[in-house]
Amino acid sequence: MTQLITTELVELDQNLGSSPEDVIRHLAGRVADTGRATEAEGLFADAFARESKTATGVPGGIAIPHCRSTAVTEPTLAMARLSQPVDFGAKDGPADIIFFIAAPEGADQDHLKLLSKLARSLIKKDFTASLRAASTEAEIVDLVDAALADKPAAHTAAEATGAASAAAASTAAASTAAAATGEGAGAAKAKGPKRLVAVTACPTGIAHTYMAADSLVAAAKEVGVDLQVETQGSSGAKALDPAVIAAADAVIFAVDVDVRGKERFAGMPVINAPVKRGIDEPDKMVAEALAAADNPHAHRVPHFGAEEQAEMAAEEKSEHIGTKLKKALLTGVSYMIPFVAGGGLLIALGFLLGGYNITAFADKILAENSLTNLPTAYPELAWGPLGAYLGAVLFKIGALSLGFLVPALAGYIAYAIADRPGIAPGFVAGATAVFMGAGFLGGIVGGLIAGYVAHSIGKLNVARWLRGLMPVVVIPLVASLAASGLLFVFLGAYIARVTVGLNEFLSGLTGASAIALGVILGLMMCFDLGGPVNKVAYSFAVAGLGAASITNQAPWQIMAAVMAAGMVPPLAMALAATVLNKRLFSLAEQENGKAAWLLGASFITEGAIPFAAADPLRVIPASMLGGAVTGAISMAAGVGSKAPHGGIFVFFAIDSFLWFCIAIAVGTVVGAFAVIALKRWAVKKPVDTVETVPVAA
Repeated sequence: MTQLITTELVELDQNLGSSPEDVIRHLAGRVADTGRATEAEGLFADAFARESKTATGVPGGIAIPHCRSTAVTEPTLAMARLSQPVDFGAKDGPADIIFFIAAPEGADQDHLKLLSKLARSLIKKDFTASLRAASTEAEIVDLVDAALADKPAAHTAAEATGAASAAAASTAAASTAAAATGEGAGAAKAKGPKRLVAVTACPTGIAHTYMAADSLVAAAKEVGVDLQVETQGSSGAKALDPAVIAAADAVIFAVDVDVRGKERFAGMPVINAPVKRGIDEPDKMVAEALAAADNPHAHRVPHFGAEEQAEMAAEEKSEHIGTKLKKALLTGVSYMIPFVAGGGLLIALGFLLGGYNITAFADKILAENSLTNLPTAYPELAWGPLGAYLGAVLFKIGALSLGFLVPALAGYIAYAIADRPGIAPGFVAGATAVFMGAGFLGGIVGGLIAGYVAHSIGKLNVARWLRGLMPVVVIPLVASLAASGLLFVFLGAYIARVTVGLNEFLSGLTGASAIALGVILGLMMCFDLGGPVNKVAYSFAVAGLGAASITNQAPWQIMAAVMAAGMVPPLAMALAATVLNKRLFSLAEQENGKAAWLLGASFITEGAIPFAAADPLRVIPASMLGGAVTGAISMAAGVGSKAPHGGIFVFFAIDSFLWFCIAIAVGTVVGAFAVIALKRWAVKKPVDTVETVPVAA
């Protein structure tokens, strides 16, 4: 294993600037200069982005900026002792000891464990005092190496399982005795010493996760409380023993991300806070947890079902109805896409092997034939008997997958609103919409009804004995009846008429009307680069694929226009940043541009997001212009795509592939020149002039 820190990565008593940005930029440059990162700018961008989410200053004059970055080639520590302390957001003042942790995206577990061990050492006063007293870079390296060689001081779940299990057993015995005397488990817990459990986690999972864990353990020890911690970090996590959780009186969640396995703590009093508070105020969090353990009205980890709705209520009160609907629709679309992408590609492969008329032969071939009894009657364009049989298999699997499009959309819209109790009613409503010919519009309506009905029922305050039945029996039954019943009796027929009318309208589009539709779809695909507007256009296209046929090719043409336009933004940014005018883009953008070539070719519109995030007022209009041109050309040329995803890699499923490529190429060039023009003339100063301003010392 390579050494994490060397003397070349240590700077003592230097003034590296007046802001965290200055310090992080300098240390990122030092890491790159030693050959441990491919380029400093990309590493700085990743580290500063992490710093912008949560300040990394901790008590004691310490700061630990850290990140994972594709620019890093090996796990690295860079350390600086500042002559002029810099404010990294700690409550007790600026920091003079800075440890910059740079980890590769795929860092191995051994290195990650060492990095987390260092973070734990930084809360020890004797270690930080030694760092301040060291007179040479070599002494710093020796101190860090010694800290990495030692075992962590704090005990975690792995070390205390045996003792905790014994404690849990004694608590369980006390509970049994109390139950026999009519006191109950709650009374039994109250009589013994308090026990707490905690979960710590941060987005990167390298430093804060483990520092918070050790700070909480130390704070609990000072007041004589047993506290066991589950660290859900990058170096792996050992789950708390169920017996430990059962014996605990309250739980602390010091996290910036979702807790994995949250249902294990259902019903327990809980203290929720960002992971950094576990470092800054561990004593207060422990005191709050102890108070919550004795408070019958304390906030508790919800059960997954009716009680979970109470936790969601506070968030929902502050959300606008439009925001709620957007989140629900995006959730439904995101879960639907795998069914569509996989099913669409399988259908395309079925067409390739079995010919376009395989739709008329597939069921008969599968019913009467097998690999040892290949069909004799099959489409003329099939690749012989074997091709026809395999084409029928692929087509049928793809068609079955696409059959889940509307139910999955409806099911996960309901899930976004009501959580797991909404899934079954949503799927049933989606299947009802398919049966009635209401299509994806019916699925959206059914999913929304199912979700809100399930959510409303879940908020009811029912008897305790009924709570267990609510999410598995009552909510699915009533919500399914309400949503599907409304579709059958009232709404389904009207929505089906709208769907049929929309399909007939699209099928009849020709000439200028079709080109206008291509422009609109192109603008939508590039407006928010994978956001809600983009997803509406994409969902509209994939939902129509099921109605496409040789005699009705409009849905295929719409799908081709949507896919081609969605490929333009990353390709245009890649062309501009790596070929036409590199100096208008930062080093990080130039690196992103290299990756954007492949992302764009694969129809991953989100490949342009790094460019849009840095310069949205120029990148997005340029992308929309290129996408509109591509959509118009694609529709005008009658390009069709039988696959809903894949970009140029599903060439076999695209009619008029040459025109498909021409449309993309023209839109890419238009978008690239547009963004260059905007960057040159829509600002007072060129980007490269701004970038060459020296950093203040």
